[in-house]
Amino acid sequence: YAYGPVDRPMTEEMPGAATTKKGRLRAQLAATLLAAHQAGSVRAVIGRGSDYFGPGVANSVAGERVFPAILAGKKAMWVGSLDQPHTMTYVDDFARVLITLGERPEAQGQVWHAPAAEPLTGRQFLTLASELAGQPPRLGAYSPLLIRLAGLFDPVLRELPELAYEFTAPFILDGSRYQATFGGTPTPHCDALRATIAWYAVRADQRAAPALSPG
Repeated sequence: YAYGPVDRPMTEEMPGAATTKKGRLRAQLAATLLAAHQAGSVRAVIGRGSDYFGPGVANSVAGERVFPAILAGKKAMWVGSLDQPHTMTYVDDFARVLITLGERPEAQGQVWHAPAAEPLTGRQFLTLASELAGQPPRLGAYSPLLIRLAGLFDPVLRELPELAYEFTAPFILDGSRYQATFGGTPTPHCDALRATIAWYAVRADQRAAPALSPG
């Protein structure tokens, strides 16, 4: 959020030029934290990822509004354009990045981007997920108007209008600096999506199981 609308892949050197409420807050918090590190009052490092998905991730644009629908053979909804490339950060990869940053003193006092598998369009991401789930792809997209209407009932979607720019143009996070410094390879989309679908399938089975009562 801190970078605001961009016209190129996002790198750590880009200024915090956000114009939205959330973006300005993120940029301000990052500047405050890094200044405190430089002053010696804290030891800090900032790790950034793009939109998350993975086992245990429900509150995300690629979370509980996507994978349960795919598993049920229903329409999976994407935010904004289905045809703009978008970096998706697999949550297990991001966890490993944050652990590394916390363990390596040379990372401190800096911003680092978590490497991710290659950017996919929403259409590609949802189609691949559907194929891996053994379902025909049924895709839809939330228009800006539909997002505002849905936001009347969904608190997550209510926060999306000011971030809609992320889904109407290419939104690509460059993690090459981290890789060049610390190594590591992001999980391929197929493997990450298989793990995510398996987690959501178990979750669906647990919710469908009848409750046992004593007696």
